[in-house]
Amino acid sequence: MQKVIALTTFAGHKIRHMLKTKIKAGSITNLTDARYFAARGVHWLGFDLSPGSDNYMAPAQALAIKEWVDGVEIVGEYNLEPAEEIRTAAAELGLDAVQLSMVAADTVIRELVSELPVIKEIVPGYYHSAEDLKELFESAPEGIRYFLLNLEKNSFTWQDIQAGSPFSLATIREICREFPVLLALNFKPAEVTEILEELPLKGLHLKGGDEEKVGFKSFDDLDEILDLLEDTDE
Repeated sequence: MQKVIALTTFAGHKIRHMLKTKIKAGSITNLTDARYFAARGVHWLGFDLSPGSDNYMAPAQALAIKEWVDGVEIVGEYNLEPAEEIRTAAAELGLDAVQLSMVAADTVIRELVSELPVIKEIVPGYYHSAEDLKELFESAPEGIRYFLLNLEKNSFTWQDIQAGSPFSLATIREICREFPVLLALNFKPAEVTEILEELPLKGLHLKGGDEEKVGFKSFDDLDEILDLLEDTDE
């Protein structure tokens, strides 16, 4: 299992963590989240740069937050933007990678994969069969660095997957063996170890959230997850 090391600061303290798997923290909307995740050793911080999205962040704000963190790679998250717009933003913001939504055109992906690491989001619904899910991966353009299998958006849980809804554990395991998969899923902190044991994932996706007030929020649930992901053998 790949180990990831980060060294940064949070709340004035330098923290060093080695995690058991790569973590992408997406939809970052505030500096508090960004500094927290960076200090906890995540590999990527994602900013939604697609205007009109619920978690949209203006490029200037994303750049300002980027300057406060280190030891992480910055991902720009996009929906339907053309390749040239994404390319320009990537240069201006110094993006390390881009994440493209399920509705992004294949032509855009093909233009970008030779220039930047591309994470392709896959968001299956209840109406998708196992064959449909496999087709979504197999039909994707070549050169994609990672696939974000986002089961969280439609509220699927680890218990759902274990029960075979909407896909069996065997189906997802097979896909993870064939493709480099990051998983977004509604799961309880206590389930994270089992998930990593059952699925050959490249990493997990976690989300930021709103602050209770500027500079203040609770990280209790995330702390529990990330504590379990710390490598105690470092």
